[in-house]
Amino acid sequence: MIEKTIQNWHDHMRGNYEPGLDGLIHDDCVFYSPVVFTPQKGKEITMMYLNAAGATLGNAADGDPKERDENHIPFRYIKEVVAGNTAMLEFERTSGGKYMNGIDIITCDDEGKIIEFKVMIRPLQAVNLLHKQMGAMLEKMSDGK
Repeated sequence: MIEKTIQNWHDHMRGNYEPGLDGLIHDDCVFYSPVVFTPQKGKEITMMYLNAAGATLGNAADGDPKERDENHIPFRYIKEVVAGNTAMLEFERTSGGKYMNGIDIITCDDEGKIIEFKVMIRPLQAVNLLHKQMGAMLEKMSDGK
């Protein structure tokens, strides 16, 4: 079941999934941020965080995933593990001159809707940078409403 959801996620990241996040995220989805202590519950807030992350980090359409320049690595997924209704997608990129490596852990229900989205980031310098950048992006997005 998750295979189709993950394919749709990759299509979304490339800008090729017309329903967008709205078609992927369950109404009761729980989002776990690497920089927020409490789980964020609900479709709207999950979509807000994922949209902010996309605007902050870029997406898979930002560059050829085979390109690697130590000074600039566009956002890209580099490994994928799928089992049952859960997938782990490892990603990397550089941001602000800092290497960032992380994992998206995605769980879907039997209908293929994402019910849990957990993000883990390393190293600490990248977490701190992401915290700063995401804070600025979320503020900018809320000002635009």
